[in-house]
Amino acid sequence: MKPVEPIADSPSMARLSERESLDYELMLLLEQNPELSQRELSRRLGISLGRVNYCLQALAAKGWVKLENFRQSSHKQRYIYALTPDGIASKGAMTGRFLKRKLAEYDHLKAQIALLERELPKRGGDAK
Repeated sequence: MKPVEPIADSPSMARLSERESLDYELMLLLEQNPELSQRELSRRLGISLGRVNYCLQALAAKGWVKLENFRQSSHKQRYIYALTPDGIASKGAMTGRFLKRKLAEYDHLKAQIALLERELPKRGGDAK
C-alpha cells in the first residue's frame, strides 16, 4: 500500500507559504470587519495574541494595513485595521495561490482518509 505523500513535499503544493496564508486570512478578516480587536482576530485565527500583533505590525510595515485609532471607542487602545490600496492588490494577488494551497490540503486529506478507511477492518458497514 503506497503511503500518502506529505503535503509540504507535494508537487501540487502552491507556492503560498504558511506565513502568506496567515497574512491572507488576516487581511480577509480585516477587509470584512476592520473593527475586530487583536484578541478577536487571535480567537478566529486560532493563533496567539502576540502572533496577531506581530503579523499586523508586519503588514503595516509592508504598507498593506493602516492602523487608525477608533475614535468612537471608550478604549484608548482600540484600533481600526484598514487595508490600504496596496494591501487590497496584494490580497487579490494571493487569492489564487491561497485557493491552490487549500485545494492541495483538501486532496491530501482525502488521500489520508482513503488510506485510513482501507486499513480499517471490514465490520459490516459500521466503520463510519
